[in-house]
Amino acid sequence: MRGIILNNAYSGIADSQSERLRSEFLELGVSVDIVSNKDLSTYTTELGGIASSFDADFCIYLDKDKYVLKALELLGVRTFNSFQAIEDCDDKMMTHLLLTRENIPMPITIPGLLCYRSEHEIQLASVEKIENKLGYPIVVKESFGSLGMGVYLAHNRLELFRVMEKVKLKPHLFQQFISTSFGTDVRVIVIGGKVIASMKRQSATDFRSNIDLGGVGTPFDLPKEFEKIAIDTATALNLDYCGIDILFGENNQPLICEVNSNAFFAEIEKVTGKNIARTYAEHILSKLK
Repeated sequence: MRGIILNNAYSGIADSQSERLRSEFLELGVSVDIVSNKDLSTYTTELGGIASSFDADFCIYLDKDKYVLKALELLGVRTFNSFQAIEDCDDKMMTHLLLTRENIPMPITIPGLLCYRSEHEIQLASVEKIENKLGYPIVVKESFGSLGMGVYLAHNRLELFRVMEKVKLKPHLFQQFISTSFGTDVRVIVIGGKVIASMKRQSATDFRSNIDLGGVGTPFDLPKEFEKIAIDTATALNLDYCGIDILFGENNQPLICEVNSNAFFAEIEKVTGKNIARTYAEHILSKLK
């Protein structure tokens, strides 16, 4: 059995995660190579086929370059996660829409209006609709982004106009601000439909709790209702592995904030002492039997 861990061609952000996974596979007797697509070695051919230098039975995909992922699946490579699951999670608005099929509790979320020309002006009527539905402050998110990037908080109409102007040429969304969860959420790792680890993330300076933005992770004993919503979310999106961010609503009601198909696990391994890399490797091998 041969496996690859495919990383982004430009960024080394997943290198340590890749090494952790590779070491766990080696201990389980499986050789896995860490590769990237920097040589553009996957493409369609003149004869209507797909050519690729990647020779593997399975691929752990630590990227969001979805076209290479789709090509590998068409070549018969088993991918973790799947193309569809990663695509659904990569687009934050799509994630929220799909979760409505299972009535998953979430903040009120409004898809942004895509603008095609920079000279077009933001419409006051649209701003008023958003204000009336969500109230201030309002969370504005670019639909594609990671590590807290492309997430803004507008406290009044002037700030909202400025953010809308900034994101109007990109897919984006507007979301209800959950004041009871300011700077705080719970990161839950789900593998194979089971909760493996959870930690509370808190920031003393930012409404975002991301570790890369200064948030601090601490152990968190996951309540049953949080565990259920995490498992239901991962199941609804057909994820083998994911990190799910849950907000604290009124009376500590869990609300799904985001779902990360390629969630980093270094911090939560350190905080909880759980060997997430080993659990993920074992899950993958069980699926390949």
